[in-house]
Amino acid sequence: MELNDQLLNDLAARAIASERLRMNFDLRTTANDQSQRMLNALEPGTILPIHRHTQSTEVVVVLRGRMDEIFYDDQRREIARYHLDPSKGVYGLSIPVGQWHGIEVLEPTVILECKDGAWAPQKPEDVLTE
Repeated sequence: MELNDQLLNDLAARAIASERLRMNFDLRTTANDQSQRMLNALEPGTILPIHRHTQSTEVVVVLRGRMDEIFYDDQRREIARYHLDPSKGVYGLSIPVGQWHGIEVLEPTVILECKDGAWAPQKPEDVLTE
């Protein structure tokens, strides 16, 4: 499979049409693949709750667009903000295991997202609610 402009454009169009303003594209070769590799098209205004991954680091690489990856403490206080913008030479971030994080999408963005282990639904204790 070639990761090219056509694929990113199609994914971005699906994100725009989505109620959630985001759309992912699974890059695994089989459903039994024990990793998580995906493209994720994100539109400004998409809502992603503050969450963490207790079993894996998460690697995010911006292929196009601009976004902020935001780290939080247990009380939902912002403790760090990383501006990811490939036009400025800042391509991505490795998010440590257990780090609370969220995003702010500044313009239409497509990321490559990778985590260890098979996909599993987010547990309630791994989402910070208001």
